[in-house]
Amino acid sequence: MQLPDRITVDKEVRSGRPIILGTRVPVDLILGKLAGGMSYEEVIAEYAITREDVLASLDYAAQLVSDERLHMAV
Repeated sequence: MQLPDRITVDKEVRSGRPIILGTRVPVDLILGKLAGGMSYEEVIAEYAITREDVLASLDYAAQLVSDERLHMAV
């Protein structure tokens, strides 16, 4: 999988969790705040990131789930 330009993983930062480049803000935190109802603008202001960072987080999540296959018992 190709990481979006604004997302990085460094085992020395946040135990290797995907974060916004140049910050310590984890991608899952951004996604959780959006899922919880915060607007892009609120997330941007709260974590001092950019709209591009938010969009990169969404792109990263979309890439992860695009490869996911669920096998449900019927």
